[in-house]
Amino acid sequence: MYDAIIIGAGVVGCAVAQQLAKYNGKLLVIDRMEDVADGASKANSGIVHAGFDAHPGTEKARLNVKGAKMYKQLANELGVPYGQPGALVIGFTEDDRKTLENLLSQANANEVEGCRIIEREEILKMEPNTNPDVLCALYAPTSGLVSPYEMTCALADSAAENGAEFSLSNPVLEIKPTADGNWLVITERDEYRTRAVINCAGMGSGVLHNMISSRRVRLIARRGEYYLLDHAAEMPFAMTMFQCPTKMGKGVLVSPTTHGNILLGPTADDIDDGYDTATTRAGLDEALSKVRLTWKNVNLRQVITTFSGIRAHEEHGDFIIGKVEGAPEGAYEAVGVESPGLSAAPAIGQELGDEVAAFLGLDKKDNWKKPTPVAKAFRNMTNAERAEAYALDPEYGTLVCRCEQVTEAEIRAAIRRPVGARSIDGVKRRTRAGMGRCQGGFCSPRVLEILCEELNMSPLEITKCGGESRLLVGTLHDIAKEARPDEE
Repeated sequence: MYDAIIIGAGVVGCAVAQQLAKYNGKLLVIDRMEDVADGASKANSGIVHAGFDAHPGTEKARLNVKGAKMYKQLANELGVPYGQPGALVIGFTEDDRKTLENLLSQANANEVEGCRIIEREEILKMEPNTNPDVLCALYAPTSGLVSPYEMTCALADSAAENGAEFSLSNPVLEIKPTADGNWLVITERDEYRTRAVINCAGMGSGVLHNMISSRRVRLIARRGEYYLLDHAAEMPFAMTMFQCPTKMGKGVLVSPTTHGNILLGPTADDIDDGYDTATTRAGLDEALSKVRLTWKNVNLRQVITTFSGIRAHEEHGDFIIGKVEGAPEGAYEAVGVESPGLSAAPAIGQELGDEVAAFLGLDKKDNWKKPTPVAKAFRNMTNAERAEAYALDPEYGTLVCRCEQVTEAEIRAAIRRPVGARSIDGVKRRTRAGMGRCQGGFCSPRVLEILCEELNMSPLEITKCGGESRLLVGTLHDIAKEARPDEE
């Protein structure tokens, strides 16, 4: 019997897990994917929104602003890349100016600090590569950037260091109350009993909600497509460059990342399949055409990959956080957590974790372990720091990923973490091996070998991203035997 089971190991689920792990109780996190951060948390803009876009009085607005203020300290404790370069929302017409003035009014109502309207001259002084046809902009100095998948992995590690269990590649099929006032969580592999269940399942959260609640919800899968540019290119913008938002979202942006790449996108298309993360020619063309409104001289020669992510848009537009309305006691949820869900995650985790702990009557741990910060990346070390790291572990002297300067020591450490990598993509998200210009063409074979060595697995068992995504499907001996079955 568990005290609490969290369904969903994205940034929200792992933030809830880290907070609940501060209490005495038995905690389990379940996810359908092979790794944490393997849904929306791995494929978004990585922006910690200041909070001007969310309508005053909504849960989105409150939790966005609260969560954004928590990021600097949390990222420092976890050792996760974070920055606060600010953002501009640019306009080209007088109608756009009215939109920006409305955003400024919302910013003031939401108590977002430092926002103001600026004019063309100041915009071009701040960001000279902006389209010179720009008329005005909303300046938001507190807009930040974080690595969303690294944040999620670090939150999971902190929860695991304090006793939380993780069960991955384990889709939840059903949740239901039991006669004795507890809950049964039925998965593909097992059945689990728990006193409380917390639904943080992203696109799947609506299905789970409707299994147990008298209030129906409907989630719309909204896909956004992106280009990612190589960090070897000269950085054209220091800040995140938004365009005026629409009813479909915050619009197409041009933004730096915490690792020095440039991100272009996303589009916003409602689709039927909430797990269809394909990119399309039409979507990418649309993104590019809109990007050129901000950055006329964008050059696609620096594109190293394209990708898409899915946002779980609740039809009424707000987050649904807390007790499940119309369900028996002990059911909690975070449903419809689309943008600014990453920004709000620390606040959601804190509030939902504390609320569930209070319901269960759990006491705070006396022996809670502070997070073990993720080690500084080799690529960011000084030569003196590299020499010191090599002296402690000679495997720092072997570069596996040349594009991102990732060492063998870092890859082994990623696999050995409390919630460690079990796939090529799992290593990539924790170390950036494979995220560079060659997209893993050079380093993937060696990463596969290291995974085999660390996990005592056959090369035929290693996957790119779980499921049937195996890199190797047989041996030359097997192929020859199949071709000549009668030969010894």
